Amino acid sequence: MAGAILIAAGGTGGHLFPAEALAVVLGDRGWRIHLATDHRVEAYGQDFPAEAVHIIPSATLTGSPFAALSALYSVGRGVMKARRVVREIAPQAAIGFGGYPTLPPLVGAVSRGVPTIIHEQNAVLGRANRFLSRRATAIATSFSTVGGAANLASRLVETGNPVRAAVRAASSLPYDERQPGTPLALLVFGGSQGARFMSDLVPPALALMPETVRKTLKVTQQCRPEDIARVTEAYREINIDAELEPFFRDMPERIARSHLVICRAGASTVAELAVIGRPAIMVPLPHALDQDQKANAGVLAEAGGGWMIEQKDMTPERLANDLVKFIDDPKPLAAAAEAAASIGRPDAVERLADLVERVAAGHKPKAREGFTA
Repeated sequence: MAGAILIAAGGTGGHLFPAEALAVVLGDRGWRIHLATDHRVEAYGQDFPAEAVHIIPSATLTGSPFAALSALYSVGRGVMKARRVVREIAPQAAIGFGGYPTLPPLVGAVSRGVPTIIHEQNAVLGRANRFLSRRATAIATSFSTVGGAANLASRLVETGNPVRAAVRAASSLPYDERQPGTPLALLVFGGSQGARFMSDLVPPALALMPETVRKTLKVTQQCRPEDIARVTEAYREINIDAELEPFFRDMPERIARSHLVICRAGASTVAELAVIGRPAIMVPLPHALDQDQKANAGVLAEAGGGWMIEQKDMTPERLANDLVKFIDDPKPLAAAAEAAASIGRPDAVERLADLVERVAAGHKPKAREGFTA
């Protein structure tokens, strides 16, 4: 059996899902997996395929001076604990999936002489990864262009963003171009920080459409639990029998069955849209520090796989007009689905696992050709 690999990921789905996909592949290849994460793992990572899960203290290094001092203390505690974990498990490589919870494990690994990889899911280098990139052996990226990485080209390797097995399975379903007279399957979701905006946007937009056009819609929407009742009522008033849930466990299959997705533009969302090959109207989260969602959406939109509309420009009137156009002429949706699939990386997890194994064996990364930072 191969040795140990330390995977560091924050305890949210956006970070844990690609980390879990990698853990499965590396485990199948004989590696022993250890996960370093934070306390939030209880919500998303109970089934993470690791030999052991290590809860490492960390904190976000932003805010007031007092908060920053408190955060530095937590990070310091985390680094000390991470050093002990690294000494005990002796990993041959450590890989972090971004976010401040990866700082202590990766710093602890570097301080023990362990080769490290950071994976940047977004189209712009995040703050934690920017800090860790100074000492990282390799930097794996999801996109062919990454903002803020101009000085790192020799260590950049484009792998794509690993997606779950369910996403790869859903990618085998061909896009079902809508035919005249048949329903248009509309899927709406916004993630933990965006579901309320979608609840405030989509029902009023559909209410502006002619009733004859509304009847052609089949709506599935993710809502926050506290919004379910009011959104249900809003759809009832316009005679739309929408399927509403706080969380869909079969989201990849629902994406595959949709004609159009309306969503935010988190890294995992954009990766899944591309792998499955479905068109999307993306409304990036407007207040992100690094504007990562705007960068992600821009990549998919530039490829022709969807449309990016900033939140300040997205109104019910604009959305209603766009939907009417797509219902009248569905060909742009089919073309966007094909374009999205053209940049999907269904093999991203295997490519990333290959990189981890090369680094664990002591080899330098092979940077991809034609990279633009």
